[in-house]
Amino acid sequence: MFGKRITLFKLLGFEVHMDLSWLIIVVLVTWSLAAGLFPASYKDLSPATYLWMGLSGAAGLFLSIVFHELCHSLVARRFGLPMKGITLFVFGGVAEMTEEPASPKAEFLMAIAGPLSSIILGLIFYAAVMLTRVGGVLYPPVAGVLEYLAYINFILAVFNLLPAFPLDGGRVLRSALWQWKKNLRWATRVASRIGAGFGIALILFGIFNVVSGRIIGGIWQFMIGMFLRNAAQMSYREVLIRKALEGETVGRFMKKDPVTAPPAISLKDLVEDYVYTYHFKMYPVVEGGKLIGCVTTRQLKDIPREQWTIRTVGDVVNTCSVDNTIGPAADALKALSVMSRTGNGRLMVVDDDRLVGIITLKDIMGFLSVKLDLGEYET
Repeated sequence: MFGKRITLFKLLGFEVHMDLSWLIIVVLVTWSLAAGLFPASYKDLSPATYLWMGLSGAAGLFLSIVFHELCHSLVARRFGLPMKGITLFVFGGVAEMTEEPASPKAEFLMAIAGPLSSIILGLIFYAAVMLTRVGGVLYPPVAGVLEYLAYINFILAVFNLLPAFPLDGGRVLRSALWQWKKNLRWATRVASRIGAGFGIALILFGIFNVVSGRIIGGIWQFMIGMFLRNAAQMSYREVLIRKALEGETVGRFMKKDPVTAPPAISLKDLVEDYVYTYHFKMYPVVEGGKLIGCVTTRQLKDIPREQWTIRTVGDVVNTCSVDNTIGPAADALKALSVMSRTGNGRLMVVDDDRLVGIITLKDIMGFLSVKLDLGEYET
């Protein structure tokens, strides 16, 4: 889902990340508030004041979304769901789960926590405006920012309550369907189709607005609709993948006796005798029966070719880590998660520091393709 992102801070044990696409929102929100909303509502203020109000509004939106996703994460942790963190991106924010909720109750409470938190936050901002206005002590620019934050939090709550999976309302719907049929897969399929339908409707509405001359709003509606439709379909595929790989271990997919490279050979020999022969992108490095690490074509690309004859594999070997190794008894889903996170299509399977095999993304996806083609997970 995300491109390049940076870690901002850690809050209550959760890492908060920002995808670089979030910068688009910062610029657009600041500009629309400073040049549009605030000058229309609060006359005769200086340009610097409007800019300050716009920046404050954007910062408040940032904190509101973090608070919304943090409430999701806290409830998820209460039910034992592992959370990777919170990421802000161009369409808002997401609390990243590594597993599905264990029960409809957990799904419902985790989903509803977000909209409820936005409603509470909106009421707090609105109450602050009302109380200070009664006392006559509120500085108008501050009132403008607080009013905007109250309004935007109510909008966040209402939008997220739409029964369009994977929005919070769609997850509430899925929890109800799950409770009714006792079938998470079926509930996800129905909820994701409704979510995809909402996405298509938003796409068509956006096209209509663009044709009608409301270009900026229409483009955003089109993009959000595309995101919602794709996210709904992706969420259902993830459930199918989890079900297909349920109970499968890495040992089920690994290839034994993999091709290995000795550390003493030159990089030139590695390319000519291994890369051009076997066409793999990663090779375990073994010496005296002991696994030292691995070397990848990605590394070779960054080394000047004139150095390939004088540098050896041992000079550039990557040591074993959680990013390139996994145990044979580990869940296949864990291997898939590591591959997705690191971009490595091959992982070394290690047992007691011994190389026992290689697991590849191609083998896992081939197994998934066959299972899904059989149609046993479509009901």
